[in-house]
Amino acid sequence: MNKKDRVIMLVDCQSFYASVEKAAHPQFKNKPVVVAGDPARRSGIVLAACPLAKKYGVTTAERLGEAMGKCPDLIVLKPRMKLYIDVSFQITQLLETFTDLVEPYSIDEQFLDLTNTQHLFGTPEQIAEQIQEKIVDATSVHTRIGISYCKVVAKMACDHFAKKNEKGIFQLPKQDLQSVLWPLPIHKLFLVGSRMNTHLLRLGIHTIGDLADTPLSKLREKWGVNGELLWKIAKGMDASPVTPQTHEKQKGIGHQMTLPRDYWSKTELEVILLELTELVCRRCRTKGYMGSVVSVGCRGADFDRKTGFHRQKKIAVPTNVTNEVYETVRQLFYAHWDGSPVRSLGVSLTQLVSDQEYQLSMFDPFEKDRSLEKATDGLKDKYGDAIIMRAASVAEAGQAKDRAVKIGGHYK
Repeated sequence: MNKKDRVIMLVDCQSFYASVEKAAHPQFKNKPVVVAGDPARRSGIVLAACPLAKKYGVTTAERLGEAMGKCPDLIVLKPRMKLYIDVSFQITQLLETFTDLVEPYSIDEQFLDLTNTQHLFGTPEQIAEQIQEKIVDATSVHTRIGISYCKVVAKMACDHFAKKNEKGIFQLPKQDLQSVLWPLPIHKLFLVGSRMNTHLLRLGIHTIGDLADTPLSKLREKWGVNGELLWKIAKGMDASPVTPQTHEKQKGIGHQMTLPRDYWSKTELEVILLELTELVCRRCRTKGYMGSVVSVGCRGADFDRKTGFHRQKKIAVPTNVTNEVYETVRQLFYAHWDGSPVRSLGVSLTQLVSDQEYQLSMFDPFEKDRSLEKATDGLKDKYGDAIIMRAASVAEAGQAKDRAVKIGGHYK
């Protein structure tokens, strides 16, 4: 690899949730295991499948019933998100023994920049082997590692090559892009989904190399900045740094909820909108923010045929008080909802400012409301989210009680 190039790695944890569970349940070491939504009912979606389960054809995101049809002896375990988050953080700490430039990309993927510390540990491949050994010793989780000169190429090196070889390590230098990456079909390019793949094939672009050879002006004319972005990825052009603080720079705070069934009535929808608003405002208060732009979005049950809307409104004074934000949320929702059944709702606050400075008014109950909500936040922090909740959440439509025992929609 050229001395002028950076040394970037993407470390991917193999079958992460399933690997963590197999480490916690050694009796299942040689059994096919999946982590799925509701083992008791044998329903839900497969969140992770171990390599043994994958040999039976079980795949992530398929229905649990279909997976069990392929593998009747499948061991199904309930997700424990708190445990997975803890192990992910443990892996981050292990990676930080090689470099302080570690950027979590997802719960099971992390970028490293070893440009300035490589000389302490050996060649990139030797470092990757050390990382694999250190992580498996500490957590029993196996990793695959893509190595290159930039983040996007390291990601593709991991996804398309490291995951397919026995060592789980693949190094893709800049000079090998044309011979190694460009012959791949265009759907293998990072950020190309099924819809974009169809568009590109219609233009006669079948491989990553085809896209790299396409005049940039043609792609800009067709898709604007998105076309230019895809062209740059195909060319392996990515100067973005590995930034440990990436997820600490808060631009907005939001929460989205997929509902267990279609919600039709205003009464039911208002319960969910209030719960979402409370979640968002509580997170704002915890992080010390207030917001001045309120956004509301909703979708119907048919995710293949997009329905619904996403609208926002600027409010006069930044706030993180639930009742104040909820009034704007209701106004926005009813101004744009056409009465169709709703399966997904989202609320967010953006244009965040510190909550340490705010304008007081003689007739504004802001300080009183803020003190009350901080008191309820304290109770929830100490005793759990279910210790105190609004009466509306106890109704059949409410989801707060169920979500109190979950993280990110999954059981803790």
